Order: sequence, then structure tokens, then C-alpha cells
Amino acid sequence: MTQSLWLNNNVLTDLRDFNHAVSQLLEHPENLAWIDLSFNDLTSIDPVLTTFFNLSVLYLHGNSIQRLGEVNKLAALPRLRSLTLHGNPIEEEKGYRQYVLCTLPHITTFDFSGVTKADRTTAEVWKRMNIKPKKVRIKHSAP
Repeated sequence: MTQSLWLNNNVLTDLRDFNHAVSQLLEHPENLAWIDLSFNDLTSIDPVLTTFFNLSVLYLHGNSIQRLGEVNKLAALPRLRSLTLHGNPIEEEKGYRQYVLCTLPHITTFDFSGVTKADRTTAEVWKRMNIKPKKVRIKHSAP
């Protein structure tokens, strides 16, 4: 039973028809636990990746992902433990590692490096200093 799919070192620019391709290749695509899309030309994190709920390893290093906010999509993956994003333009963003660790608190390995308690503490401090909490609007009913 195959649980991994390696599509690294291609020239993929998007994941159009990815679900269809996976269902053609794998007998049980719902068991997919490891996807390697490293060294392609992806500019964003396609939401199709969040449909694989058993995904625990995702390699996206060496792509062209531009926006750090793309990482937010991966919060929908409850079993994700290992993620790579180095070699993307987002790596140059200030607070890159801290942002990812705040957004994905269950990650145990990030960019092939173990996540330590010190990393988590630094990420929490960074979050308090850099991410403003969403304001709650209270509706007042007219008398």
C-alpha cells in the first residue's frame, strides 16, 4: 500500500488535476502520508494539499512560494509533522521560522531541523510581538 508520492525535480507550476492524478496512481489516496514536491516551480501552496488528512510529511523546498501567508493553508492538516519550505522566496521574510512554527504548532521537524522547546518559546514571543490579535466587533442593537 503506497503512502508516499514523490514528484520532486520537475517543472510543476501548479497542481491542477492533482487529485485526479493521485487517484489514478494510488489505490487508497486517502492514506497518502508523504508528498514530495520539492524543486519544482510552485508559487503558492495549493489548497488541494489540505485534502489529504493523513499527510504527515510535506516537502515544498526549492520552489517559488512568494507569500508567507500561504503557510496558513497547512493548518488544516492535523497530522502534519515534517515540513520543508527552505529555498523559497518566503525564506527571506523576517520571522520566517517563527511564523511557520506559530502557524503549525504540531510540526516537529522544519526544514530538516528538529523543532526544540527553545524554538517554540522564541516563536511564541515573536508571535506576541508581531501578530496582532483579531479585534472582536460587538454589535449594538438599536433601542
